[in-house]
Amino acid sequence: MTSAHIHSPLGTLALSGSEAGLHAVRFLDHEDAAATAPADLAACLQEPVRQLKAYFSGELREFSLACVPLVGTAFQRQVWAALAGIAHGRTASYLDVAKLLHNPKSVRAVGAANGQNPLAIVWPCHRVVGADGSLTGYAGGLVRKKWLLDFERPERQGTLF
Repeated sequence: MTSAHIHSPLGTLALSGSEAGLHAVRFLDHEDAAATAPADLAACLQEPVRQLKAYFSGELREFSLACVPLVGTAFQRQVWAALAGIAHGRTASYLDVAKLLHNPKSVRAVGAANGQNPLAIVWPCHRVVGADGSLTGYAGGLVRKKWLLDFERPERQGTLF
């Protein structure tokens, strides 16, 4: 397993992965972590770094990476898989995710699993909001969640015509 740090508009991101795939993307709350030099970037993290940079530059809306978290129960993994189905520029409520899993009474468990998502941004847990559309908890902090949702707003993305 190898790791790297990259800078983003939301602060430093720590990535870990192996030849099997990407294991984690998480926010660092301290800014003193130096970014990993491109020459020092392990081969298994080159594509995740490229895609994250493309995302933050507005060129990428959907990640296509081999994601292999090293943590998670079967239920958590179901929730995390559901996150990938929330389209760029859209949101879903915790209840929406619970219903998608055919278990509408699991709203709290969905929220807990969402908070344990090991692949921030790649598995877009920031797109999950309260049933009334309110911004609720986010492991990266509500300021980052708001920034990500504003960044992904469809009207910000421009038009084709």
